[in-house]
Amino acid sequence: MINPAVFKAYDVRGLYPSEITEELFHQLGRAFIAYLGPGKYAVTRDMRVSSPSLTAAFIDGATLQGGTIIDYGLLGTDQMYFAVAADRLDGGAQITASHNPGEYNGCKMVRAEAFPLSGEAGIKEMKDMIMAGAIPAPPAVRGTVEKREIMDRYVEHVMSFIDASAIKPFNVVLDAGSGVAGFVAPRLFDRLPCKTTRLCFEVDGTFPNHEANPLIEENRQDITAAVLAQKADIGIAWDGDADRCFFIDGSGEFIAGDFITALLAEAFLLKQPGQTVIYDVRASYAVKDIVAKYQGTALMNRVGHAFIKRRMREDDAVFGGEVTGHYYFRDNFYADNGFIPALMILDLMSKKGMSLRDLLKPLREKYFISGEINTKVANMGIADQKIQELARRYATGNVYMLDGVSVEFDDWHFNVRQSNTEPLLRLNLEGLTPEIMEKRRDEILGIIRG
Repeated sequence: MINPAVFKAYDVRGLYPSEITEELFHQLGRAFIAYLGPGKYAVTRDMRVSSPSLTAAFIDGATLQGGTIIDYGLLGTDQMYFAVAADRLDGGAQITASHNPGEYNGCKMVRAEAFPLSGEAGIKEMKDMIMAGAIPAPPAVRGTVEKREIMDRYVEHVMSFIDASAIKPFNVVLDAGSGVAGFVAPRLFDRLPCKTTRLCFEVDGTFPNHEANPLIEENRQDITAAVLAQKADIGIAWDGDADRCFFIDGSGEFIAGDFITALLAEAFLLKQPGQTVIYDVRASYAVKDIVAKYQGTALMNRVGHAFIKRRMREDDAVFGGEVTGHYYFRDNFYADNGFIPALMILDLMSKKGMSLRDLLKPLREKYFISGEINTKVANMGIADQKIQELARRYATGNVYMLDGVSVEFDDWHFNVRQSNTEPLLRLNLEGLTPEIMEKRRDEILGIIRG
């Protein structure tokens, strides 16, 4: 019996083998081709113990349905995006559960040009076909499978975002979390003059050291300790499928994704002033202020990679960033990437002759962010009521109902939105002093939890 809850807003994901099974992935491969049509499709997989058998089942279903499959093997999600776009394929699938623990698995899927399938377009239709047993009958002729390499071209592409000869010999700690970054990062960092300390670089889907989710503090203990012990200039960690990277400064402090978005926006606008940058509704004012400083246009957008990628195409944005560590690049087929940001931050540090901590100092002195604070609610109906109540109570500010409710005042702003997957309300708030931030944070939480 298939649990319909495995079909999420942006992927298919659940526990293996109770929810995610080879039988489901065989059907998913068939539904994927039935939805997108006959053509050539990339399939890649992460390092999870269950990924090889799930990948084989997906490919078997896809070829049964008449799809031509290019099997690129063990890779990260952003290499799948690159393969689809660079090789001009009709779509692709990455077998992964991203940052989830080892007992999870799943599948991220894209159409041509690496544009994501989502709950709004693609995943819903595939779910309906599978749940109703209504996948169209396979054609008379089965599709074929071809194996192909992409890594050398991918490495050259990522390196093209910086001038490697200008990078200074920084002391860098890297944590691959036993994930795909363990075999991608060496191909990049071996070409730089940096001294690197490499943690959890052995690719191992049992995650023997810690989970590959750097957003959780306990998973950053090793890299934080190594940064301090090595007196490193910077620490960089990746999630399991390596499409997101996270930064730690020389004092061991974790850097919020909106501050990294602001720095990456600056890196682009230093080279190309006046460009457009997309940021999500949760982000610090630091992003739009830095974009304004370089005569750029900063556009707020709803959360989620499908929405960011669409908006970037519509407005020809050079760069987009999300608080959760997803960073998107026009010259990377508008897709997110976990290695380009790592290199670009080192490039910015080199150009400015500053440590990461020094680059962040003016931001930390001016912008005080709450971080994301989650509150469980009984059901989505109550979540909707709370969002409407906040919109009414703070109607004297600039109110946007773009994604939940966002309200801007001169000295503080907030966003409250529903989780896509759980009965949660998520608060992100910023004040221009610590006192304003704390007062307004407690005020909003009082309304949400009252």
